[in-house]
Amino acid sequence: MKKQCLLILTTIFFLHLGAVSQENPVPVLVEPDQDIPKEIIKSTTEFRERLLADPYRPAYHFCIPNDVGYPFDPNGAFYLNGRYHLMYLYNRIDQGFSWGHVSSKDLFHWRHHPDALIPSDGDEGVFSGGAFVDDDGTVVLSYWMLWGDKGIGFAKNTDDNFNSWKKFGSNPVIKSTEWGITDMKDPAGKDIHIGSADPSNIWKKDGQYYLLTGNLLVLRKYGSRGKGLPANRDEPALPTDSLDYQGDRLYLFVSSDLTDWNYLHEFYKSDRKWTSKTEDNMCPSFLPLPSDADGGTPSGKHLLLFISHNYGCQYYVGDYKSDNFFPEIHGRMTWNDNTYFAPEALIDDKGRQIMWSWIFDDRPDSLVKFNGWTGTYGIPRSLWLNEDGTLGMRPVKEIETLRINEKILSNVKVNAGGEVELNELGNELMELELTIQPNASTQYGIKVCVSEDSREETVVYYDLKDKKLKVDTRKSGLSFGRKIIEEAPFELNEGEPLVLRIFVDKSIVEVYANDRQAIARRIYPTLGGTGITLFSTDGNINAKSIKAWEIMPSNPY
Repeated sequence: MKKQCLLILTTIFFLHLGAVSQENPVPVLVEPDQDIPKEIIKSTTEFRERLLADPYRPAYHFCIPNDVGYPFDPNGAFYLNGRYHLMYLYNRIDQGFSWGHVSSKDLFHWRHHPDALIPSDGDEGVFSGGAFVDDDGTVVLSYWMLWGDKGIGFAKNTDDNFNSWKKFGSNPVIKSTEWGITDMKDPAGKDIHIGSADPSNIWKKDGQYYLLTGNLLVLRKYGSRGKGLPANRDEPALPTDSLDYQGDRLYLFVSSDLTDWNYLHEFYKSDRKWTSKTEDNMCPSFLPLPSDADGGTPSGKHLLLFISHNYGCQYYVGDYKSDNFFPEIHGRMTWNDNTYFAPEALIDDKGRQIMWSWIFDDRPDSLVKFNGWTGTYGIPRSLWLNEDGTLGMRPVKEIETLRINEKILSNVKVNAGGEVELNELGNELMELELTIQPNASTQYGIKVCVSEDSREETVVYYDLKDKKLKVDTRKSGLSFGRKIIEEAPFELNEGEPLVLRIFVDKSIVEVYANDRQAIARRIYPTLGGTGITLFSTDGNINAKSIKAWEIMPSNPY
């Protein structure tokens, strides 16, 4: 372990630009019984300071400490002994794809553990998976073994602080016959192809263990275009494609001992009224859905979170019975692209279901390498079942502990076609909460991160005609970032006010509307603007209440 730590320090030193010279080369390896060279200590300190000074590194959204978080799927989330544990997939320098590990008491201040999973014991790296707390308190991690015809692997903790993990000697517990695919025969003797990729969290029912696996590679080979998904995500599949393998699918396995697993069947019926034939199902999370944002009693429904690689994060709400899932509602968490990606969730001691998702960086690779890091998650979301059967969502209440310097305005009126500047509320780390009374305007909202010359701005608004919550990032920065209008289905009920919570964290804007819709986007303002402008395109509006807080940084650097 000491040797690993020293190797990490050496790696960090290499990342520091300008620290390496021909006259003073950096040691490649420091033996455990040797002192750490002062050059490495100095470089590590300077690298942390550089991260703190990075204008685009979020301060309260969880970020990778250093290295390449691409992919940066959240994995292995669990709650135990008063702490939240979260793993993150990243490409560890000179090692390969690994799971970093952090834990927290409050979901925002994270302690870093040694990496939970690294390439070893018969695999060449690890991809996404989940976590499960067994009845005896043992935690089991499920993951996709790299590369080739390996399959699904497990590991369990070997200490009470979860600093050490041991991979199962029986790995792969579900064997692939080729990359991400297991060929087998059904009870009638027919050849079938099922997925052996991206395992879900394990769950336990009636003394049996259950696990889901994803279908990306099956879809690509048997249900789509062979070597990959179409360049156009709505492009029809080839006529020779088999309907049995099109669309999003999951495969259900069962075991009595966590070692020997038997395939049961597809977990639910993929339906084209909700998803296209080119969409896969990967990074699944399957958990009971509470009846309230604060947890409480289970609702009786289950939530299946997942991604398709072409459309990003989405979900089903439905019934789980007789070892089958019956979706009743389908929804998405990203619409015009796949920027909000790879969900992971847990149930805590209050009964809350809390999820994280990776928000794509959208910076050029050259800048990522220059800055020495990439990888950020959205604010942890509390998810629950609304009374109307839809999915409720809001930031976990712990974020309120980061608020400082509250400012409150009341009854701020904007005339049709007008704007009102609220620049005194602006900050590069902030939360805004707006309550806008019912009105006849067809488009109204707020602009944040507005530069003094208005060349840069991020626009958040409600579109009554389209019945959508929208975030326009086309002018969010002068250089990089995705320049689009993200659009989420959202309709206000008769007489219902619009309640927006908007979080700005340097390069992230995350928006929640009335506890039932949300949009998260990366932005890269280059002019340093923190201006705020309330607007209405037509019709008068009245912001009955506007509250603003600065948000304290919670990331260590």
